[in-house]
Amino acid sequence: MCGRYAQTRAADQLERDLAVDRILGEHRGPSWNVAPTQDVPVVLERVDDDGPHRQLRTARWGLVPSWAKDVSIGSRMINARSETILDKPSFRKAAARRRALVPMDGYYEWQPNEHGPKTPYYLHAEEPLTAAGLYELWRDHSKADDDPTRWLWSVTIITRPATDSLGHIHDRCPVLLPPDLWGPWLDPTLTAADEVGAMLVHVPEPHLVPREVGRAVGNVANDDASLVAPVD
Repeated sequence: MCGRYAQTRAADQLERDLAVDRILGEHRGPSWNVAPTQDVPVVLERVDDDGPHRQLRTARWGLVPSWAKDVSIGSRMINARSETILDKPSFRKAAARRRALVPMDGYYEWQPNEHGPKTPYYLHAEEPLTAAGLYELWRDHSKADDDPTRWLWSVTIITRPATDSLGHIHDRCPVLLPPDLWGPWLDPTLTAADEVGAMLVHVPEPHLVPREVGRAVGNVANDDASLVAPVD
């Protein structure tokens, strides 16, 4: 599972790092404690009369399918299992046509303890991370047709079974894409389920460094660089 993460790069840096063509909308400042249902930066490709364009925009973390009655379902859909996204009605259409990149510096997991509260860890690498995601658009029918906020963009982060040094902390981790897979993952012409599934199967295992951090990260109101500092 991925339930909290850090994302501190500004929009112009994400534009450079992820080869973005267009920045759309307003973007929040750096956050060391991104939580579900918050707006987060995502990168995706959309096709118009000029062809495909890679864009950076914000989306609500927690996928809201187009058929949902309201947005509350999103709080239960912050993650999508790589093993089932091609089968589950909530994800299969997005897996075929609405794939995204979710930039992050690192993410948090909590390791159970036999004799006390869970221990939080911050998992990171030498370079910022890029997780595979899916996005959706949900129409709010309570708003007028000319209301620019009538469409809600939402995103989920795809997870996979954790291996390597991560398995002892949590049994799942985000699907983290290397740069050479960003283009294929976003490719709007790739819509065949078997090709999407094959790409996910061949994503290399991440090599992350787990760092024990303080329990302050458990409170979403806390949000500063001290959250990723190692405990004494």
